[in-house]
Amino acid sequence: MFDIKALLKRGVEKELLDVDDYIFMPESIEMVIEEGELKCVLNSDGRVNIFYTKQGVTDVRAAARKHPFTTFEKELNHGVYDDVIDDLIKDVNKTLDGTSKYFRNMVLPATAPLPLKPKPDTTPSTSRPLPTNKI
Repeated sequence: MFDIKALLKRGVEKELLDVDDYIFMPESIEMVIEEGELKCVLNSDGRVNIFYTKQGVTDVRAAARKHPFTTFEKELNHGVYDDVIDDLIKDVNKTLDGTSKYFRNMVLPATAPLPLKPKPDTTPSTSRPLPTNKI
């Protein structure tokens, strides 16, 4: 014999916990962790994007929102996304500690910065004189 009450309860719980049906207020939380900048962003569709930047290297991961009725800050405080953040920090540190087998003995040339204002003698002129109305 099956339990009709448990079946209905599971159906209601599934409907309540289905994150795809909710629209969230976008939030962003930033902090400094292990000499790098961590930015956690909750999107309106329930996706959580986590960015980590250290010494010019940036990596990003995405996670699904786990608890629609809990505030995003409380989820972060309780460590819901700690496994994703740990993997992200490990990968950035691995990138910083690694060396290329191709560019190891090479000095890459620095690119010239783009000028802020183009030189007047090198820009093509597209302006035409304004027509005058003769009376």
